[in-house]
Amino acid sequence: MSSALANSVEKRDIAFHIHSQTNPQLLEERGPLVVTRGEGARIHDNAGKTYIDAMAGLWCASLGFANQRLAAAAARQYGELGYYHTFFQRTTDSVATLAETLVDLTGMTGGKAYFATSGSEANETMVKLAWVYHAVRGKPTKRKVIARDRAFHGSTIAAASMCGLPFMHREFGLPLPGFLHTLCPDPYRGMRAGEDEAAFVERLAAELEALILREGPDSIAAFIAEPIHAGGGIIVPPQGYFARIQAVLKKYDILLLDDEIVCGFGRTGNWFGKETVGAEPDMMALAKGLSSSYFPISAVVVAPAIYEALREVNKGGGSFGHGFTNSGHPVGVAVALEAIAIYREMDVVAHVRTMGARLRRHFEAIAAGSPIVGEVRGAGLMLGIELVADKATRVPFDPRLQAGPQFDRIAYDNGLIARCMGDVLGFSPPLIVDEKDVDAIAERCATSLRQLERQLAA
Repeated sequence: MSSALANSVEKRDIAFHIHSQTNPQLLEERGPLVVTRGEGARIHDNAGKTYIDAMAGLWCASLGFANQRLAAAAARQYGELGYYHTFFQRTTDSVATLAETLVDLTGMTGGKAYFATSGSEANETMVKLAWVYHAVRGKPTKRKVIARDRAFHGSTIAAASMCGLPFMHREFGLPLPGFLHTLCPDPYRGMRAGEDEAAFVERLAAELEALILREGPDSIAAFIAEPIHAGGGIIVPPQGYFARIQAVLKKYDILLLDDEIVCGFGRTGNWFGKETVGAEPDMMALAKGLSSSYFPISAVVVAPAIYEALREVNKGGGSFGHGFTNSGHPVGVAVALEAIAIYREMDVVAHVRTMGARLRRHFEAIAAGSPIVGEVRGAGLMLGIELVADKATRVPFDPRLQAGPQFDRIAYDNGLIARCMGDVLGFSPPLIVDEKDVDAIAERCATSLRQLERQLAA
């Protein structure tokens, strides 16, 4: 190895590291961003440049990038018990406390919590529990899972199969058989001419019911949904959508699986996204904000009927045939409990509503003066800006123009990290942002959009 390679983080990274969701050739040409430290909503690179990370990393660093209370909680736990597991009837006091806390917080009265280490694992756990639930009730053929176009549910094989995003399937021959997709509830792109939101909701419900009938109701186990689509473009379903969808699901004895991985813990201006959209799930998957991603931990919270099915299937002396080495890891649990304590102390719901409303007002003012902003949408501190070639007709940009990725690069140069999902610009900053942070995000966004407008015009 040459001394230059050995001494350059960028060159060593290119030489040895495979990045998630990164184009390998682009990485080789441009190199990585080397992040050295953070505080609050800001990160710093190895060249000394500071960025406002308006995506909280991957929607997840809710309490910023160097929260000392979370660090201290982890250090204390490492000093007492750095690892233990929850197999074979083992537990710790903090695991029991977190399980009780999550059942209470989520409103899943009488339910129970199961711990894993990633959102993908949590979503796959919900699928397996849905299979158990139906099998115990004498319906073992109910195995298929319906997700939605433009959904994101994770990267493991079943979780990626539930994604409604082609780039999650292309290289891997996914989705697996038995994972189906129905329409995305996107009013901006999905409504037909002359169709109001109520009619759109009815059409979405009718399409779902038609899919169930084509496949056979006795083959469908569950329907999985994010309350608000995250990686698919920050899509807020129309009023009444979940109530109408759940009426169809109940008609055919199909469970609702709630993917709260992004939406949970205050992100949408309620403790959980299900409250924002009016959903009543049978199971909930939690991750990201659970520990502000200071430790890899996730959870599934289930309604009593799901646990009773698990208990019934093992009544002959068997054991639940599922688990992860780090389920209920004591350090992750300690960090999660501290994160929840901080959320409560800061009154996270009220804070997010105030800061989210302020950021949205800024974005709507930007949209009013921009010829390429078609829509501002979202809830709480989870907002999206959709770029269009024509505001009046909603005609999108030619994909070859790469309008969203162009904005990404411009914003990066201006010290702002957002996320482009096609031509939708995503903003999901740490929940601790204050007025100055929000105003700085909006100012850098406006500057970057003006530069993009000039580039596209040229």
